[in-house]
Amino acid sequence: MHLVHHPNVVFLHEVMASETKIYFVMEYVKGGELFDKICKGQLKEDQLIGAIDYFHSRGVYHRDLKPENLLLDENDDLKISDFGLSALRESKKQDGLLHTTCGTPAYVAHEVISKKGYDGAKAVVWSCGVVLYVLLAGFLLFHEQNLVGMYRKISKSECRCPNWFPPEVKKLLSRILDPNPNSRIKIDKIMGNSCFQNGFKKIEAPKSLDSHQIESLMSNVHTAFPVQPMCYNAFDLISSLSHGFDLSGLFEKEKRSESMFTTKKEPKEIVSKFEEIATSSERFDLKKINVGVIKMEDRREGRKGQVAIEVEIFEVTKRFNMVEFNKSGGATMEYKQFCDRELKPSLKDIVWKWQGN
Repeated sequence: MHLVHHPNVVFLHEVMASETKIYFVMEYVKGGELFDKICKGQLKEDQLIGAIDYFHSRGVYHRDLKPENLLLDENDDLKISDFGLSALRESKKQDGLLHTTCGTPAYVAHEVISKKGYDGAKAVVWSCGVVLYVLLAGFLLFHEQNLVGMYRKISKSECRCPNWFPPEVKKLLSRILDPNPNSRIKIDKIMGNSCFQNGFKKIEAPKSLDSHQIESLMSNVHTAFPVQPMCYNAFDLISSLSHGFDLSGLFEKEKRSESMFTTKKEPKEIVSKFEEIATSSERFDLKKINVGVIKMEDRREGRKGQVAIEVEIFEVTKRFNMVEFNKSGGATMEYKQFCDRELKPSLKDIVWKWQGN
């Protein structure tokens, strides 16, 4: 859900955990399920297809698209929910395919239930077709009391459209519900179809602010040290401390353990230590960027510009903090040399334990 930050996706605010449960704090969507309003003619097929196109550009495949997972906010805009069965592009096996049989039977593509492997994007296109059919018709396309009978219909792609479907819609659905995934129409072609051109507006996901933009916004707010630490919730703590429950690899390319440590020092003492290092090196300036974030910036120009290091301070408990620092500018080699020769040795007085050691 962090990867698919999009206006038509239920927003994930925070993740927390206890010893036995994980809690997702998500956007409250007031309008209820789209499924409940199908009969009122509230179709959101353009928003659905636009969001799916964005998912696939981020390497995310939902794999459980159905009207019950399509919600409406107070403005009747679509909000896609329930990513419990979703897969990432990295989940593919050596053959380049996904192999987990999952989803709601009436909406899954036949190649998913064939257990021979399937392309995530092509399978999701099929599910979109079934959803669009239901939104237009008001009833299920594949409906059988017997599951085997339903799968038989799906494998044959017995798509019989009601008489009131416009000819162009029937033609598009036949291309979406093509039993051959290799010849099935792709998302970009669906978006270019005349059925979606009238009134369709592709929504771009909001862009995250970079460190310079954040620094500019925060320049007139709380500029004095010490920095207040950010809250480090239980889920973050479990992910970083437990090798068996480390989910950071889903979102981060570099290991965090080499640049993360725990400390019993207060935030003002942590900031003071980094100020001391910056001063003694006679190279770096120290400045505040955001709540819980400070930045060390080299005055000298290196091979790839100035080496810059962002330091984040997280409060785990009142007497226990976690500190993480990462390169935000300059050459990686110069950054690593400074960390190994000066930064890490100078931090030994405040480090309780380096993560990963």
